[in-house]
Parts: sequence; structure tokens; C-alpha cells
Amino acid sequence: MNTETRAVEDSIAKVDNELAVGEDLDFQRRWWRFEKWIWRFFALLVLADIAGLFGRGPLAKAQKHTPDGAMHIKYERIERFSTPSILTIQLGPASVRKGTVHVWVSSSVVDRLGNQRVIPAPSQSEVVKDGVIYTFPADDVPSEIAFALQPADIGLSHLTIRLLDADNKPLPAQDYLNLDIFVMP
Repeated sequence: MNTETRAVEDSIAKVDNELAVGEDLDFQRRWWRFEKWIWRFFALLVLADIAGLFGRGPLAKAQKHTPDGAMHIKYERIERFSTPSILTIQLGPASVRKGTVHVWVSSSVVDRLGNQRVIPAPSQSEVVKDGVIYTFPADDVPSEIAFALQPADIGLSHLTIRLLDADNKPLPAQDYLNLDIFVMP
């Protein structure tokens, strides 16, 4: 067995006793340009989040009211799945019929938006076709009703809120509001 030993030789060139690594300046410039765009993208993403584009910010908050001032609704048009939120209805004097206020809310408030409770508790609630009728005594008007929501479904939800007369008949078309709420994952 003849084993010959040889010194190991470096095949990589050295400059000042250090490895000489090649560079590709064109590639480096493209990489820097790519990094700049990525940083801009993330900065825009953070700004959009702060603004409420993904929920819980100024862009997510919305308000609607009836022309006669009977209802003024504050809600979040962009919500997060399974995250609690509040939808508030402020009632004006035009909403009172024979000492009570009757509010019909479409079934999507329970089915898709996951209504947990109504504050204050209604004196009566009745499940009817395509919705729920809540009856409140009208002791002091203007008053406020809050729906504690916790969305149970992802996607766009359409919600209608309508005032009814004392016999639970719909009031004129101006006394209802349609809301579109987008629930994000």
C-alpha cells in the first residue's frame, strides 16, 4: 500500500491572504430594488391595518341614519371572525309608537353576525319570518339599544333594521336601514 501525501492546495484565489469572492453588481442592484419594494409593501400593509382596513379602525367604523331621525346606527362595516363588537342604535322621538319602540332586525344578526345579547334587554322579543322583533318601553327618548355581536361566519353579511308600529306593521320605507358588514377571517 503506497500512500502518497501531498499538501492541500487552495484553488480559490486570495488577495492579501483573504479569499477573493466574486461579486455581481447588477444582481446586487436588482436585489436592493426588490428589498425597497418589499419594505414599501409592508409599510403600506401596516398603514392599512392602522387605518382600519382589516377592522377596528377609522375606516371600519360607519354610521347611518333615517331621514326623519328616528334611528341613528353606529357599527363596524369591517369586522373580524369571532371577535366581539357592538352595533348601536340611537332612537329619536319619531321611533316611539304608543309608548313603545318596536325594532325588527333581519335574521342575519343572529345567524351570521352572532348576536350575543341586546342591551337593554327588550321587554319582549319575537322570532318572525326572516328576523326578530324586539319591543322596548319608551320611557326616555332618545334612547340607545346595543347589540353585542360576535360574527360566526366569514364574508359579506347584509343586515336590515326596521322600525315597526305598535301593531308590528312596517312603517314607511324611510324607517329602515340596510347595512353591509364584511367579516374577515
